[in-house]
Amino acid sequence: MRSEDIAKLAGVSRSTVSRVINNYSNVPEETRAKVLKVIEQHQYEPNSFARALAGKKTDTIGLFAISMNEKENATRIYQNNYFAPFVDAVVDTANARGCYVLIHTVYSPDDFLKVKQAFLQKRIDGGIIVGTQKDIDIVREMVNLEFPLVLIDYDISEIMSEHLDRNHLAIVNSKDYEGTVEAIEYLISLGHEEIGMICGRMNTYSGRERYMAYEDTLKKHGLTLNESLVLKGDFLKETAYEEVTKLLASGAALPTAFFSANDDMAISAMEAFSEYGISVPEDISIAGFDDVQLASRIHPKLTSVRLPIYEMSKAAVEKVIELCDSRQPTFSTISFPARLVQRDSCQPPKI
Repeated sequence: MRSEDIAKLAGVSRSTVSRVINNYSNVPEETRAKVLKVIEQHQYEPNSFARALAGKKTDTIGLFAISMNEKENATRIYQNNYFAPFVDAVVDTANARGCYVLIHTVYSPDDFLKVKQAFLQKRIDGGIIVGTQKDIDIVREMVNLEFPLVLIDYDISEIMSEHLDRNHLAIVNSKDYEGTVEAIEYLISLGHEEIGMICGRMNTYSGRERYMAYEDTLKKHGLTLNESLVLKGDFLKETAYEEVTKLLASGAALPTAFFSANDDMAISAMEAFSEYGISVPEDISIAGFDDVQLASRIHPKLTSVRLPIYEMSKAAVEKVIELCDSRQPTFSTISFPARLVQRDSCQPPKI
């Protein structure tokens, strides 16, 4: 059914139907009630694209999940321990605020065309970008579109140095550095002096922050950083498993503890240890980051730094809606604490 049909059934002009749909004040209450009754009876839904072309809000925000280091899989983000909670939290929060969510996955730089199209075709009012890798050139291009945009997990200093701190942009982060320091301090308090690390990608904000915290905390305590025990896991389960297995197969001396830049890699490392007859935490301790649901369900339960996904997602939705609604939006940043959750995968080293 079209708006013309609604107009005929209500006995009004098409422009009057449009004014009612867009909640204009210059419509008599009797007329408004008559039009709304017809709309309700016939379950009419206005064309959101037409509304956008007319300069109206679509009440839709975009969520763009960046995952450029794994092979494309249509359902992967919903199964991913990192992305899935973000998707759930963003959708739930947006729906509660009366907004729809358009979700796109970005598997390559070329896929950012989908992001641009969503903005330029006015299918969304604003967007949220979450993921482990965001190229500054692409971010600059997105910011230059001058649509409301929120970046989750991005280096604020990079935004400032590139002069991208504009009114339509907000950054939502977690305090990864502080959370990692807490994890390393905990391992040291247990008596561990040789602590290895399974790193994430160093071209990401979270990857750099977690590594720097590891390095700085060892240095603070006068402990040696053994480069041979710093493994490049790239935030990927398979890569971490391969790196740990390679270390074990080499016969090299192991540290008494490992810190992993995310839980997926920590769990893969635990699998590799088990295959080589190495028990966690009796023979080696391990702590992760993210505190995914599986962390508290495996055996032994994984000690992990809790990523405040719900708080970050809620803030991102509220911020992008605020940017869409505000006549004079301002650039802003917000960062949430990441706290260590102690479980069973860590204990004092063997004497």
